[in-house]
Amino acid sequence: MSSEVIIALRMGLVTAVLTGLVYPLGVTAIAQTAFHDAALGSFVVDERAAVVGSSLIGQTFTHPGYLHGRPSAAGAGYDATASGGSNLGPTSQALRERIAETAAQLVAANPEAPGPVPAELVLASASGLDPHVSPEAALWQAPRIAAARGIDVVRVRALVEASVEGRDLGVLGEPRVNVLSINLALDRQFGSPVRPAADPR
Repeated sequence: MSSEVIIALRMGLVTAVLTGLVYPLGVTAIAQTAFHDAALGSFVVDERAAVVGSSLIGQTFTHPGYLHGRPSAAGAGYDATASGGSNLGPTSQALRERIAETAAQLVAANPEAPGPVPAELVLASASGLDPHVSPEAALWQAPRIAAARGIDVVRVRALVEASVEGRDLGVLGEPRVNVLSINLALDRQFGSPVRPAADPR
């Protein structure tokens, strides 16, 4: 009986060391070596070297001189502690009303935008944290951004097109642009637009 207890204790200790110490340290070492920036949070800094966010988590931008991302149902918006969708189904009246309201706001804010509102600008992502929009959704907003900054829309379009990220490994996902990266590039290239005092950015 005592030998069985000793064996069980030894197995428990070995398992604890392997799963509680060796494995976590090994995974951390691999992540820090192979994916250093992502392992540290993929923080993004501005021209003053101040951290302004993460390239993995979206933010809410409301100033007309900035690219706007997708709606977010995570907490009050892009809340990493409350990641998730609205859980409203396609037959939900509340969802249809929210989409119609958001679309009307986008049309009013983007009077010179070409064509209909891109679907992704009225639909939240499943995580509520998506930091990207498609190049098409970004280019749709280019006239508004250019007007707010007093620059030629061609220059905004060129910046967006130069910032397109391709498919991962050439086959995974879709081409996209990072909203925060675009907005930082807009500020670097054209200067910060005048922001009203109430603007949270």
